[in-house]
Amino acid sequence: MTSHEDVFGQEAAATCFAPGRVNLIGEYTDLIGGNVLPMPLTKGITVTVGPALSGVHAFSTAEETKIEINLGEGKKNHWADYVAGPLVMAEKAGATIPPMNLMVESDLPAGAGVSSSAALEVATLKALFAFTGQGHSNTDIALLAQKAENEFCGVKCGIMDQMAVSVGNQGHALALNCETLEWDQVALPKGWSIAVIHCGEARQLTDGAYNERRAALDEAAAEIGPISLRSQSIDVAEKLSDPLVVRRVRHVLSEQARTLRATEALRAGDMSLLGKLMNESHESLRTNFEVSTGSLDRLVAAARDAGAFGARLTGAGFGGCIVALVAESERESWWHAVSTECPAAWAVEL
Repeated sequence: MTSHEDVFGQEAAATCFAPGRVNLIGEYTDLIGGNVLPMPLTKGITVTVGPALSGVHAFSTAEETKIEINLGEGKKNHWADYVAGPLVMAEKAGATIPPMNLMVESDLPAGAGVSSSAALEVATLKALFAFTGQGHSNTDIALLAQKAENEFCGVKCGIMDQMAVSVGNQGHALALNCETLEWDQVALPKGWSIAVIHCGEARQLTDGAYNERRAALDEAAAEIGPISLRSQSIDVAEKLSDPLVVRRVRHVLSEQARTLRATEALRAGDMSLLGKLMNESHESLRTNFEVSTGSLDRLVAAARDAGAFGARLTGAGFGGCIVALVAESERESWWHAVSTECPAAWAVEL
């Protein structure tokens, strides 16, 4: 295993970890300041940091490449953008960026819809502040990471991913209001398992596809007027003029209602209702938001047929992962049935 000392010639001064995340329900609702229900994974990204003679240098054990980061330059369209962007935003916010070496190690699959980019952003910022002794709350770190993704990387994401990986607790779902950033942790009841399964098809999301959906929601908000989109009832969607915008808004408003119900179902231990709402979420993502694929749909169907109480795509869609709610006692037999039906699928976390 490659160490910080192997790469840079001296031991790391600090080591910071940020997990990936899976979203139980509340897909794309963060774009309207809605509610979401993500959970951190056990897998994630570790960033080690130590002093450098000059400049900022980053090394990825996966890429086996060392890159010098010039904070005065824009994005380069490679993995180091998710290191450079957070540092640029931290510096703009008044943080000191000293000469330093950063090493990135990950056991998260990239492009799978489990927030590898947010984990790298958050781990980078935590490493910076641990190294320099500059105090920042986990919420502050999440906001800086989101700003990096929006302004530096050019993806107009909401706040869910960064908050989930910054403040989430293992074994708990994060019930997050993306408008107020109020949150609390809801424990997964004993006897239940959350499975994250990759469909075998790499995610094909482009910045344009994501930003088009955000633009549709912005168009709807402008047409509706001063009352925020998140507080509207679902029938508002049917009054909009553009049929495409109708479908996009129909999804986020129905998903917002589902997420609130799902959160209360999880609190009450009503896993049958939670599973039902997850299934409804996938159908809306498939027909209204149009972010599913044949591979995702087949895997969701196989997961349900094998006994999952609920299954849906998770993350942005266009490939990547599904999340399934499975009884702990049936997890191994369930996975055997699913993997037999969908041999290209593989388990990210079981």
